[in-house]
Amino acid sequence: MKSGFVYIMASRKNGTIYIGVTSDLTKRVYEHREGLIAGFTKQFGCKLLVWFEMFDDVQEARRRELQIKEWKRSWKIRLIEERNLDWGDLYPTLF
Repeated sequence: MKSGFVYIMASRKNGTIYIGVTSDLTKRVYEHREGLIAGFTKQFGCKLLVWFEMFDDVQEARRRELQIKEWKRSWKIRLIEERNLDWGDLYPTLF
């Protein structure tokens, strides 16, 4: 069984947010930050890791990602601010 992460990237506090899932959070966030992944995060400048959650099974992480994507924006913001009120970049905490 492979572990997985659900994560939220943001352009700034209360800015554009992106929700994703990965089995290698450090690598994936680095790719977003450096603009190595074409698409939404690069287009909208989502370079701040503002929230993440770890799961023992990547399939469980995917289910959680889909659940959160269905939420209202205000619920997503509340989820972020429960652990990261100022929307600080959590990337350095991964090391």
